[in-house]
Amino acid sequence: MSDDLVEGYCDPRFQAVRDQFAQALASGFDTGASVAVEHQGEMVVNLWGGYKDREKTDPWSKDTLINVFSTTKAITATCFLQLVERGKVDLDALIGDYWPEYACNGKEKTRVSDFLCHRAAMHGFQGGVPQFDYREWDRWTEALAQQQPFRAPGTTQGYHALTYGWLVGELIRRIDGRSVGQYFREEVAEPFGLDFKIGLEDTDIERCGDILVDPQPTPWTLMAIAIAPDFILPKALRSLKSFLRMGDLKVAFASRSAQPGEMNSREWREAEIPSANGHGTAESLAKLFGILSTGGERDGQRIISRETLKLGLTPLSEGPDTVILGAPIRFGVGYDLGLGITTIRETPHPGRIFGHCGVGGSVAFGDPETGLGYGFLCNRMHKLKDLYQTSNRLTRTVLEIVS
Repeated sequence: MSDDLVEGYCDPRFQAVRDQFAQALASGFDTGASVAVEHQGEMVVNLWGGYKDREKTDPWSKDTLINVFSTTKAITATCFLQLVERGKVDLDALIGDYWPEYACNGKEKTRVSDFLCHRAAMHGFQGGVPQFDYREWDRWTEALAQQQPFRAPGTTQGYHALTYGWLVGELIRRIDGRSVGQYFREEVAEPFGLDFKIGLEDTDIERCGDILVDPQPTPWTLMAIAIAPDFILPKALRSLKSFLRMGDLKVAFASRSAQPGEMNSREWREAEIPSANGHGTAESLAKLFGILSTGGERDGQRIISRETLKLGLTPLSEGPDTVILGAPIRFGVGYDLGLGITTIRETPHPGRIFGHCGVGGSVAFGDPETGLGYGFLCNRMHKLKDLYQTSNRLTRTVLEIVS
């Protein structure tokens, strides 16, 4: 490995990206990471470096796989849009038309679009997260099908952090017959040569880097706001307090286990959780979003058309998000539009950006106006205030270069 811990290729025009990436690793801020950029069909940046483990004994390599958490949602959305394009599903239809067992206990009027834009009011599990094995797909989907929604479907936006995967994934399975992992592999990953999977096999697990979780501080400020009387709070904090007391954040991000290393377990990696446990490389994500951003076709094969992508980028909901404490996050058909919880929103034209970020620090997006595909992955899960620091710096530099 080179002295600055970075390997790979970088077009001279993007040298500033390489410099920033190298600095993030050399400073110790990031333990291991990869970044890739495709521009107008050409991979102009494909860099990786650092280490896969906390002890820094196992170097990150070109084919290192890392869990991208919620960035997986954009992969699932792409599969869904392909089914829309093929006439297999109607966004305005009722969920019960495809998944009859779901249409009960107050969920009868839930529409397909509600699943894709986080308006199904099923952002968690009633009574807490079940203690099922993550590989037992049917048990998770049956539990969701049987429970009541937290409020009337379609009336509010609340980020479905984990449940999105089972809801949209089961819908895809009911429509197509294949799981999301199998569908993506056969319809997208293999035809386009993408090293990205939902549900890993032994040979894949051997390539994985571990997610290294930084200790998270107790959110004393939020706790103080939650109990403060309204008369001492300004309007913005009174609004924040109302969302804190609503409790959706706690429900949506509840965990089955208190162990922070659960995402490094074989069980988690082997399971298919199409909202949270996709594993891949930055190169694969940059290529996927690069293809989508340049017409959806490559070498005579098509993922989706420009028209279908345009549909996917049509805003279906724009907060306030009851889970993300009132944030005005905009969702299209599964895509986060503008990636509002990262500083991508500070760009001159944030509305054209589509993709998703993940709580581990991963970010992937496309930009049809510049023909850009971007992927950044890292294995150190920082404190919330630092979570997207490296990617945000890289993103601003990339967009300045191509704009």
